[in-house]
Amino acid sequence: MIKVINVQHFDTIIIGGGHNGLVCANYLGKAGQKVILLEASEKLGGLAATREFYPGFEVSVAHAINQFPEKIVSDLNLIKFGYEQNSKSMKNIGLDIHGNHVVVSQDEISGVEDKDAKQFKHYKSSLKKFAKALEPFWMKKMPAIGGNTISEILTFAQIGLKLKLLGKKDMRELLRVASLPARDLMDENFDSDLLKATLCWDALIGSTQAPRSPNNSILTLLYRMAGIHHGHYTLPEGGVQSLIGSLTSAAKSVGVDIRCGSPVNKISIRADKNGVKAAGVILDEGQEITGDRVISALDPKQTFINLVGAEHLEIEFLNRINRLRTDGYVAKLHLALTDIPNFKGIKSLGDRYIIAPTMDTIEFAWDDAKYGQCPDNPVIEMIIPSLNNPSLSPKGQHVLSANIMYVPYQKKGGWSEDSKTQFIKKILSILEKYSPDLTKKIIHAELLTPVDLEKDWRVTGGHWHHTELALDQMLMMRPTYEAAQYQTPVEDLYICGAGCHPGGGLMGAAGHNAAKVIIE
Repeated sequence: MIKVINVQHFDTIIIGGGHNGLVCANYLGKAGQKVILLEASEKLGGLAATREFYPGFEVSVAHAINQFPEKIVSDLNLIKFGYEQNSKSMKNIGLDIHGNHVVVSQDEISGVEDKDAKQFKHYKSSLKKFAKALEPFWMKKMPAIGGNTISEILTFAQIGLKLKLLGKKDMRELLRVASLPARDLMDENFDSDLLKATLCWDALIGSTQAPRSPNNSILTLLYRMAGIHHGHYTLPEGGVQSLIGSLTSAAKSVGVDIRCGSPVNKISIRADKNGVKAAGVILDEGQEITGDRVISALDPKQTFINLVGAEHLEIEFLNRINRLRTDGYVAKLHLALTDIPNFKGIKSLGDRYIIAPTMDTIEFAWDDAKYGQCPDNPVIEMIIPSLNNPSLSPKGQHVLSANIMYVPYQKKGGWSEDSKTQFIKKILSILEKYSPDLTKKIIHAELLTPVDLEKDWRVTGGHWHHTELALDQMLMMRPTYEAAQYQTPVEDLYICGAGCHPGGGLMGAAGHNAAKVIIE
């Protein structure tokens, strides 16, 4: 039994200091609300928090940005608070073991036959057009189905108008490709196996789907193409920490009370004849903080099952939350290096490198994970963030940050230090084929499995997006109806994390949208 002490009251209590929680706090603070933001760990940023993984070497799990909206940067005046944007985006380079790499920039490619290069211009032009048509809807509340207000009906009308403005041919094409498996779209456009694998990567990364998966929607790829870089990643000057630092400074400037090292034990619920209502939170140490409303930036399962409690929720709603797919399939590898790595055929580093020779290689890695095994032939995406932000490592030394796809949360036999060590060896054996002298430069290697992400970052299943980003868990179905408009069945309880519309990634749209709902 927790003894309640030192009650304080705020207009709004936000649980979770990831980027969505920070964005939401900024907008509400600017609107004049008295806001407190509570973060369980000692650092803000969630998966984007920069941390030391070996003495002198730092990195963040979310290692780059591809879709943070200009609107939020402008609204919150983040440039003033130290956000150092980088107008240059990284190329996506599909590594070939012999050095014959495929290089994909925003509008052109190299390393392929002329036929594929010519088709790429048409392919990219179409996707950009579709992404632009959808882009406005990531930054607003998606209406519920049925019983809509005039404002929500107008949103539906706006969606219809945007699609109609594409023209009949393009609208039909968007509706056709939006739910295609990635393999189908790639096969009908290109011949190069390496190009197809490289292009389909961003339709898959962070998900539990493979190129042939019918629920792997190209809609996910179009979501990632929002923003000025059209899906390509960038690192701001000063790294990802520049974003988190500027959001933090901006929030403090509008009076937001930020408290790290303050894990929430329970959301206080008051019940009366009209139902249940969120009245505040109780911290682990027993302090109660009351508020006119509570906003959770945590994942839906943590919010409703752990903090609200099953006893306060209708069984049908609780069952839908329980059924959300939240098992992560991505591990992180961090390497502390004595020197910059060398890759065959790469003259200057600074881009995003993908090791996935074919779509079959990706599919087979997924098959292994599906049965609880680590992939025999891991597929990998990596960057070297210390090139952009030298403060991450000692002078002359570097950090390599890699996403390893299809690493199961529920590994057969469970995860142990020995199994992690063996998997690191397997990953390094793949990397050595492309960078033969890499292992000689390694000072330290850290592997974070989905289980580690769950334990250390409090993310259910270690899933990047809090819940699977797939066609049946997007838009007005994210995370589920009765909670898809940021409001919940518990009065005065809102959600604003990656498990909300539009989804995960360093975008901040969920925090923006939830704040707008509350302000309006």
